Amino acid sequence: MSADHSRAPVLEALEDYHRHGRLGFTPPGHKQARGADPAAREILGDAVFLGDVLASGGLDDRLTRGRVLERAQELMADAVHAEHTFFSTCGSSLSVKAAMLSVAGPHEKLLIGRDAHKSVVAGLILSGIEPVWVEPRWDAERRIAHPPSAAEFERAFEEHPDARGALITSPTPYGACADLRSVADVCHRRSRPLIVDEAWGAHLPFHPELPSWAMDAGADICVTSIHKMGSGLEQGSVFHLQGGLLPPALLGMRADLLGTTSPSVLILAGMDAWRRQMALRGKELLGATLELAAGVRAAVEEIDGMHVHDRADFCGPGLADDFDPLPGVIDVSGLGITGYRAADWLRAERAIDAHLVDHRRIGAQITHGDDRETTGELLSALRDLARAARDLPRTPEVEVPVPGELRMEQALLPRDAFFGPAEDAPLAEAAGRVAAEMITPYPPGIPAVLPGERLTEPVLRYLRTGHEAGMNLPDASDPGLNTVRVVARR
Repeated sequence: MSADHSRAPVLEALEDYHRHGRLGFTPPGHKQARGADPAAREILGDAVFLGDVLASGGLDDRLTRGRVLERAQELMADAVHAEHTFFSTCGSSLSVKAAMLSVAGPHEKLLIGRDAHKSVVAGLILSGIEPVWVEPRWDAERRIAHPPSAAEFERAFEEHPDARGALITSPTPYGACADLRSVADVCHRRSRPLIVDEAWGAHLPFHPELPSWAMDAGADICVTSIHKMGSGLEQGSVFHLQGGLLPPALLGMRADLLGTTSPSVLILAGMDAWRRQMALRGKELLGATLELAAGVRAAVEEIDGMHVHDRADFCGPGLADDFDPLPGVIDVSGLGITGYRAADWLRAERAIDAHLVDHRRIGAQITHGDDRETTGELLSALRDLARAARDLPRTPEVEVPVPGELRMEQALLPRDAFFGPAEDAPLAEAAGRVAAEMITPYPPGIPAVLPGERLTEPVLRYLRTGHEAGMNLPDASDPGLNTVRVVARR
C-alpha cells in the first residue's frame, strides 16, 4: 500500500488536541499561553504557545498508542527512499553524534573527512572514538576545501583496515558534493557502513536537477537538517537508515542516549509539515527555486567586483564531483574587501543577513521560501555594496595557509586532550604545543584547530589575522585570542 503523503500525523494530532479542548496538568508550565509573559505573547504570538504541548501524555497518550511520531517518521522515510527515519529536535549536531556512536565506540577507529563540522569533533570528544582523518580535496587557488574522494577513503581503509566505518560531509556549506556512490562502494566492499553528514542537503531528494542524495547513493546513515535548506524550524533534524549493516534498534538506542526526553512538538510539527510539502509539491517548488537562483546568479555576475561560484569553479579533476547552486556563494574579493566586511555592511546598511562568511566570500542561500521580491532586495543591496566598497575601511589581510600547511599532526586523541590537564599559552608561544580546545571559524563551523592537534605557526597566523579581520571564533576559550588552551607540560 502506498503512503498517503497528504497526511501530517503530528499536525493532525495537534489539531485534535485543541479540538478536544484538552486541559493539561503537565508541563509546559505556560499552560497554553495563559501563564506566559505578556510581552512574550505579544512578540511571539499565542500560536507558538498553543503548539507547545507535551509529546506523550499530551499530543499522544501516555503510552503513545496513537503512534503519532512513529507514523510521521514512516512517512518521512517513504518520502526520501529510506528504510527507517528518526526525528531529532536537538539539531543535526545531536543526530551526527548518534550516528557516530552507532558505528564506533571508545578507542575504535572511524574514517572522517577533515572538513567535518565541529559537532563531529564534539562526538569524538564525548565518545573517545579515534579519528582517522581523510584529506579533503583542496582548491589552492580559491583556498577552499571540497569533500574527499573515494580514492582517499580507499587509501585510508588500506592503512587502517580495523576502521569501523566512514563519515563524509556532502554537500559542504559551499554546495560542493562528493561522489557518494563511489565512497559507499569503498565502504561496502569491506562491509563497513558509511555515514553522510548531509545537513545542507534536505532538499536534494525532491528535484532531479539537484545532486544525488545519500540514500539514493547507497549510504547507510544520513543526517539532514530540516531547518537549513528545508522549511522546518531551527533544531529540526532527521537521520535516516538503510541496509543491513546497522540494526535500527541500535541507532535508536544511541539517539536515546543523547536526545531530550522533552522533544518540542513545534519542531516535530515543522518537520512533518515540510515532508508533506515536499512530497506533494517538492519538484514544483524546487524547480521554481532553481530558476529563481539562476536569475540571481546571472544578475550578480553583472556586478563589477563580484563572482558567484559555479560548477566550473568547484567541479573537475581534484575538485568536487557535483555542485548545488542554491547556497549562492559570492566571491567579493574583487571589491577589495573581505567577506566579513561585506556581511557587516549588508546587515548594518541594508538589513540583509548573509550566512556563510569567510575571508573572501559571503553566502546568499536561495530556498523555496524566496521570491522575486526577496531576491530583488538582495540584488539591490549587493549593487549598493559594490558602490560603497571603495570607501569602506580596509581590513587586515587574512593569511590563509596553503593546503599543505593546514594539516597538523594529531598527537593525542581529541578526548584525551580535551579532558586532560591543560594550561593557557600565549598565542605567540603556542606553536609546537598540543591544543586542548577547538577553535572554529563560524560559519561554516569547520574547526581550524582540534583538541590533540600539534599547533603550527601558519594555522595560528591564519587565526590571528582572521580574528583581526572580523572572523567569528565562538568556541575559543579566550575570545580575544591572546592565549590558546594547550595540553599541560609534564
